[in-house]
Parts: sequence; C-alpha cells; structure tokens
Amino acid sequence: MKVTVPFIIPAMKRLIGILLIAVSASSFGTLAIFGRFAYNDGMDTFTVLFLRFGISALIMTTILILRRESFPRGKILAQLIGMGALGYVGQSFMYLTAINYASAGLVALLLYLYPFFVTILSTIFLHEKVTRIKIIALVLALVGTALTVGPVSGQLIGALMAITAALIYSVYIIVGTHVMKHVSAVQSSTVIFASAGLVFGLLAFTNGAHFPASNSGWFAMLGIILIATIIPVVTFLTGLEMIGPINAAMLSTLEPVVTVLLAAWLFGEKLGTVVMLGGGLILVAVVLLTRSELIQIKPAEI
Repeated sequence: MKVTVPFIIPAMKRLIGILLIAVSASSFGTLAIFGRFAYNDGMDTFTVLFLRFGISALIMTTILILRRESFPRGKILAQLIGMGALGYVGQSFMYLTAINYASAGLVALLLYLYPFFVTILSTIFLHEKVTRIKIIALVLALVGTALTVGPVSGQLIGALMAITAALIYSVYIIVGTHVMKHVSAVQSSTVIFASAGLVFGLLAFTNGAHFPASNSGWFAMLGIILIATIIPVVTFLTGLEMIGPINAAMLSTLEPVVTVLLAAWLFGEKLGTVVMLGGGLILVAVVLLTRSELIQIKPAEI
C-alpha cells in the first residue's frame, strides 16, 4: 500500500534558504546607512573597507577555531582568495569609482543588473533551469530597482564601470555556488574577509588611513562589521548553497528597499510615489519567486 506524505526536508531547506537570503539582503541594506555615519566621522572609503573586512576576518577566525573547523586548502582556498581579493575588491573599486563619473542612482541601477547576468551565467555554466515565473520575477525586480534607486545621469565611463562591477559580482556568485559545496559558510567567509581586508589594508595605508575620530565612528564601524558584513555574507553563502545562484541574486534585490526605508526613517528622506512603486514591484517579485520555489516541492510516495 502506498501512502502519500509531504516531502518535508527539501521544502524546509528551500524555505530556510529563502529566509537566509532575505536576511542577507536586509543586512546589506544597512551598509549605506552605517557608512554615512562613518564618513561623517572623518573616515575614508579604503579605511572603512579595511576595518570592515580586517576585523571581520579576525572574528570569523576566532569562530573557526572555536568550531574546530579546518582552514580551507588547495584549489578551494585559491578560489576563496580570488572571491575576496579579486571579487569583493574589484566590485567595490569599480562601484566606488563609478560614483565619481555618474549619479548614485545610475550606478546602483546598473549594479543591480547582476541578477540578469547571474541568470545567463548560471544557465550556461551551471545548467540552471529558468522558468517563466523566474523570468517574470527577474523583470519585476529589475524594473522595481530602476524605480527605487532614483534619478540617473552621468558619463559613459561611469556606466561601464558600474556594469563591470555587476559582472564581477555575478562571477563571484557563480564561483561561490561551486565553492560552497566543499566548505562551510564560516570557512569561506574567513578566507574571503581576510583576503579582501589585506588588499584594502594596503590601499588604505598607501593612501593614508583615516581611523574613527570618536566613539560614534567606532559604533558605526561595529554596525558595518557585524550587521552589514558578517551576518549578510554568512547568510548569503549559506542560502546560496540551498536555493542556487539565480534565486539568491533575485531575492537580493530586497537590499535597496531596506536602504530606502531606513534612510527615510533615520534621515527624513522623502519616499516618493515612484520609489514606493519600485519597492512594491520588488516585493511582488520576491513573493512570486518564493511561491514558485515552494510549489516545486512535490509529495513523495512511499
């Protein structure tokens, strides 16, 4: 006699993966807020990034030792170093440089082309299936992001740098999808943070480091390290392994919504109708994607 029971484990794994990516995007969305406080305290970009990744690496190394996990080796170690020293550093450099040539809105919009690039790369290299629902969710997320990030203007070189930043981050996600099959989120985050911190440390001290001048600056850095770095990176890498690169990239478009809402709450920035519409489209995309992922779980007969 056959009895139909719910296939609970895969469903829970997908749901947990979705929630982890949502937490990651929400936490990443606080970076611009904490960053504003850090800059107001006299810090520069390279010093912020050096402290962000350097201290995060020390914290994750301590956790790695306490968990008695081994340090990655061989090919996996090399890939993780590349994700940090090339992926994070390259994406950050292109993004921050692009802002000098184009509006923040245009740069943010072009950076959020990365779900589109991830979809293409995943289809080619990882043989991921792209369903109709995923395409609809992707379009809604891209349009919503375009409306959320605000006015766009700038030079061609700024636009090209922003697109390059999106491509670099897309490759980072694709590589991370493979790497996370062999290491834990703690192992991977430790190496990524350390390699990125080393590069940004060299840049900071070469250009003249500017450390926090007051307690408020250090509190801002603490927020950047814990809330906008360790939590989002660990949850993203964990969720990435659970739901795949395409879903993770699309769900990450929650980030600008969180940033806009926090800016409105803390700094009194006005939420226009267009921005609210954009945020609504992103949320609709997230709901569609979440439902489609859970619907894919079919009952198993035993």
